[in-house]
Amino acid sequence: MEVLFGTVKELVELAESQNKPISEIMIEQEVLLTKRSREEIIAQMENNLNVMEDAVEKGLQGVHSTSGLTGGDAVLLQNYIATGKSLSGDLILDAVSKAVATNEVNAAMGLICATPTAGAAGIVPGTLFAVKNKLNPTREQMVNYLFTTGAFGFVVANNASISGAAGGCQAETGSAASMAAAAIVEMAGGTPQQSAEAFSIVMKNMLGLVCDPVAGLVEVPCVKRNAMGAAKALVGADMALAGVVSRIPTDEVILAMHRIGQTMPSALRETAKGGLAATPTGKALEAQIFGREKVGSGSTN
Repeated sequence: MEVLFGTVKELVELAESQNKPISEIMIEQEVLLTKRSREEIIAQMENNLNVMEDAVEKGLQGVHSTSGLTGGDAVLLQNYIATGKSLSGDLILDAVSKAVATNEVNAAMGLICATPTAGAAGIVPGTLFAVKNKLNPTREQMVNYLFTTGAFGFVVANNASISGAAGGCQAETGSAASMAAAAIVEMAGGTPQQSAEAFSIVMKNMLGLVCDPVAGLVEVPCVKRNAMGAAKALVGADMALAGVVSRIPTDEVILAMHRIGQTMPSALRETAKGGLAATPTGKALEAQIFGREKVGSGSTN
């Protein structure tokens, strides 16, 4: 497979040597790989952006899953922001609420855009539509934000894993948060290398995160992990923009994540047999949810 870049180092070097943003390098890579026109590729990403925006807006109106495990938290967070009493700051909480909104829509069987997976789908749009209010990007810049996340996601998917079943939640929400951090940096005017530093800083702090969905559903703790991933993405981006660097190169961080995932026991990789899923309450919720379904009681809402 002919590619322009296969590692973050190659990606950054291309962007720097050609004086192009990472998003542009990713568009060129897609043209090369898919043999489609630039216009077609951008149009598809614009559609992805529209899907993300619709999911955020729907989630902020309030949705609940059939299981009853998740729903309404995005609204609670927005109401809290409106009080003016938030401790962590309105921007971070706005990103958190919009990440939660997206995942609540996913849990309610609504339409979302996997970034890079459905279980981690809230972090990229959550941060994007929060920083939109701060940075006032054009629609084109918002689309480019998604291409930047895709560039880093491409490297992770091809050199490690984005699958919770293969590598734990570090591979899902860890990758998503790191991808978002890199894109925030570019949108804020940072350099390609600073995007790589932001990715590394966030990923290093997601290493070892297990995948332990209660009742096997992508709800608990998945929705709140997207919330925390969005917060980490913003903090990591700020650190990189401040000049903080990762002592471990990005590609080595990605490989470390992969090796950690390979050594995780299967009980902690999406099987719902360990972690929070194996707690007394986790087991009781599973029995409650599937017990009701077996007797045909339907929705709990």
